[in-house]
Amino acid sequence: MKSTIFKFTILIAAFGITITACQRWSAAPPEWTSAEITLLQTLWLSSLPELSPDASNAVADNPRAASFGRQLFFDTRLSANGAISCATCHQQERRFTDGLQKAQAIGTTARHTPSIAGSAYSPWQFWDGRRDSQWSQALAPLEDKNEHATNRAQVVSLITQDGTYRSQYESLFGPLPDEKEPDPFLLNVAFANIGKSIAAFERTIMPTASRFDEYVQALVDADAEQQRKLFSDDEVWGLRLFIGEANCMQCHNGPLFTNHEFHNTGVISFPGDVPDKARVSGVQEVLANEFNCKGPYSDDPELRCDELDFARTGPDLIGAFKTPSLRNLENTAPFMHKGQLATIADVLQHYNEAPDSMIGHNEAKPLGLGSRELSQLESFLGTLAAPVTGCDSHATR
Repeated sequence: MKSTIFKFTILIAAFGITITACQRWSAAPPEWTSAEITLLQTLWLSSLPELSPDASNAVADNPRAASFGRQLFFDTRLSANGAISCATCHQQERRFTDGLQKAQAIGTTARHTPSIAGSAYSPWQFWDGRRDSQWSQALAPLEDKNEHATNRAQVVSLITQDGTYRSQYESLFGPLPDEKEPDPFLLNVAFANIGKSIAAFERTIMPTASRFDEYVQALVDADAEQQRKLFSDDEVWGLRLFIGEANCMQCHNGPLFTNHEFHNTGVISFPGDVPDKARVSGVQEVLANEFNCKGPYSDDPELRCDELDFARTGPDLIGAFKTPSLRNLENTAPFMHKGQLATIADVLQHYNEAPDSMIGHNEAKPLGLGSRELSQLESFLGTLAAPVTGCDSHATR
């Protein structure tokens, strides 16, 4: 009898806590404190610093190189079958993703297409960070058998034989290598320069201010009326959860909502695939890559490369993937490194449960949030939707 009463008391206590939580998250949200507003400003797009120069790419901020790179980005001739371009998988209307679980080009790739909007701010490219610059990243798909399936000699040959491309290339970099007696080093220099031009274009692809950023501006201006117009109560509560109990800012921090780091969060493997080793393999690949920022094709005479000098290695990185930006989530489903989760609601439920990892160790801990709280979090994430800049003209050939 005493045991039954004890169990009943525990149930009442638990029920009381649940009721309190429900009341808390359904009531009108409290006013933001000055400390909270200061924290929110760290997520504000207006706090994004000016993009630092890329010392490894001498044409990174050259408008002529960006124009040349834009043309290359949309050119399907940079593929073995003449049908695949960078834009095949990085589609502007999908915020430079493709809507597929795994990218589909000449073949099916190993992972989901990540957005390139704002990626110039990241020291690492790809889900596993196997490249350390946008220009070295741009080269990898060209020679991947499942993507463009071409090779550096064919790519450089296209530039050489196309009069318009040749003129643009040589105005930026000087003479192309001799096709009849190609020098391997000069061929690689030319190939790297093509990647640097594509990167110059990609550096212009950036997120723009979202409704969230307008809301932070209203907070800074102490404009209560504008705050009410911009955010519903559920969106405010979702933001409070984001910076608080949901623990999202542990990884999704800064104006791009990413720490550009690698984490194992226990995402289940793609059906039929063995668990992905992720960063533990990616860091080995980037350190060995001939086009990394300490290699002979970098334009930095001092070969400064802090990200490689201080790159984390070791078994803790097994199953760890790069934290994606949460900006511009609209039209970018499905989610995760192989598109395993179809909706934002699925993603939030995954983090709420934080299951054991199939490989390595899940860093996340169960959140224990209720359905209302998860819905509010999703509502807030919807306020991060906004267009991207950099693609006002689609130069195709």
